[in-house]
Amino acid sequence: MSTRANARQAAGRRRNVEPPDPTGTTKERFGQLGSLLAFVRPYRGWMVGALAGVVVSAALGLVFPMIMGGLVDSALESAGSTGELDRIAYLLLGVFVVQAVFNYLRIYALDVVGEGVVADLRRSVYDRVVRLPVPFFDQRLTGEITARLTSDAAVVQATVSSSLAQVLSQTITLIGGVTLLIVLSPVLSLSVLSFLPLVIIAATVFGRRLRRISTEFQDLVAEANALADESIASIRVVKWFGAEADVINHYDRAIRDSYRTALRRARYRAVFVPLVTFVAFSTLALVLWAGGRLVLAGDLTAGELVSFLLYTLTVAGAIGTFTGLYSQLQEALGASQRIFELIGEVPEGHAGDAVEPDQRVGSIAYDGVDFVYPGRDLRVLDGIDLEVAPGETVALVGPSGAGKSTLTQLLPRFADPTHGTVSVDGVDVRLQDLESLRATMAAVPQETELFSGTIAENLRVARPGATDEELVAAASSANAHDFISSFPDGYDTVVGERGVQLSGGQRQRVAIARAVLADPRILILDEATSSLDAEAEGLVQEALDRLMVGRTTIVIAHRLSTVQAADRILVLAAGAVVEEGTHDELVAAGGLYKELSARQLLGPTTDAP
Repeated sequence: MSTRANARQAAGRRRNVEPPDPTGTTKERFGQLGSLLAFVRPYRGWMVGALAGVVVSAALGLVFPMIMGGLVDSALESAGSTGELDRIAYLLLGVFVVQAVFNYLRIYALDVVGEGVVADLRRSVYDRVVRLPVPFFDQRLTGEITARLTSDAAVVQATVSSSLAQVLSQTITLIGGVTLLIVLSPVLSLSVLSFLPLVIIAATVFGRRLRRISTEFQDLVAEANALADESIASIRVVKWFGAEADVINHYDRAIRDSYRTALRRARYRAVFVPLVTFVAFSTLALVLWAGGRLVLAGDLTAGELVSFLLYTLTVAGAIGTFTGLYSQLQEALGASQRIFELIGEVPEGHAGDAVEPDQRVGSIAYDGVDFVYPGRDLRVLDGIDLEVAPGETVALVGPSGAGKSTLTQLLPRFADPTHGTVSVDGVDVRLQDLESLRATMAAVPQETELFSGTIAENLRVARPGATDEELVAAASSANAHDFISSFPDGYDTVVGERGVQLSGGQRQRVAIARAVLADPRILILDEATSSLDAEAEGLVQEALDRLMVGRTTIVIAHRLSTVQAADRILVLAAGAVVEEGTHDELVAAGGLYKELSARQLLGPTTDAP
């Protein structure tokens, strides 16, 4: 099925474009962290409050074992008196209250930072994605791009909201706990600290592998999402050809691939966490055995042993938490790498300072234009020389693959020529400001692209500040006002995804009204009536005729009625202009144009013999 083939082909192209090793170098990892911290900077006030909460709550956590040890010794020495026990209990309660307050500060402040950073990150990614050149989207799946906005950003959010704070908290706990262990009993501390290097080495080895597998898993999930997006967007094609089982099976294979990778990640975690747990409890057993002997010998009090045991558990807990945090940070670095790859893409633009034409009149010139699609050894345009005067209508005809659409895509710089120059109003389009250049143009394609909002919102895409009266005037000019007014909600009618609630002719007339609002000097009509029935075609063609008046128009068409109205007709074949003239001249010449007419690719010709 084409959907599946396209997805597979696009995924392959994407892999060729994004080859970096997900483990990255140390310099790259620090660069990613630096880029991420740049998004934290606007929230540094909240971050300071969060860090204060982390430091105080972690420090108070270190007080608890010491108080508990004192409580045990006091109980053993009180000889029936409860005064000292009560004092220690109240002190312990006070510590818990203060710790709870600072925990609240920590949690709330970090949520503010995390939510803000992710919102800013998503805005930055979307801003960059929208500004990227059209060829970028030809090489990637839509679902793979949106996955970076959603799932990858969510991974980063979890890191900012909790993992970074946990790193600081557990660092304080680990350093403080180890220090207090040494103070309580240097001898026992040696038995505890001897296990630390083993845990650190294991964390480093497993963490690196976890990061690589996590990045691979995120890539596979993104590909599965892309397949789902594409098949859902083309659901009518899927159902028309009874291809439900095919797309389900293909998605199932993609999910199975990601599932197998997830299981590999789970196996690493399943080995790593029990290993650390075993080391921790083995250390605890050693402390109980050796510490008990010290208590019996009178070198350690029972309370000090209790405090040491609690600090041992605290240190072990910190190490265990670190192992989990390390894997989370590795996953976050993998996700942030994918996000910052998008942000690092070069947006479309012009070289140097923009050069503006003296006057926007709508003249067009192609000078020795060749075009070869990147990565494909196929020349689509070959030495095109063409001048279009302001207000002139030029039709492009020829067999499929002749280069007609590519020729028009060069005008708004959806692609740039491989050789030669394309000029609008006497200035190379590569030197002009893109926004200013595209503001002089509008297009009505064969497949109208509408957003899922209302008719009014779709019209205002061309001019956001347009008044209701201007919308009505544009729709009337496009023969759209009557059918829009017949809807209960009028211009507030929701058209559905891709305008599915409207008929083909209605969508085309909305697109024409949108072009009227844009008031372009240059108009591109890409087979705008070829998919319509006779009645709809008549209404659309009438609207197009009004729209074309006084504008430079390039028409890609198979319909004879549109071609006959053109001032000039260019016949393209294999990327070159092979014939040029009016309809009558080309039919009389008896070349490719007449042959195409005879095949009814252009419709019947009244002058054909």
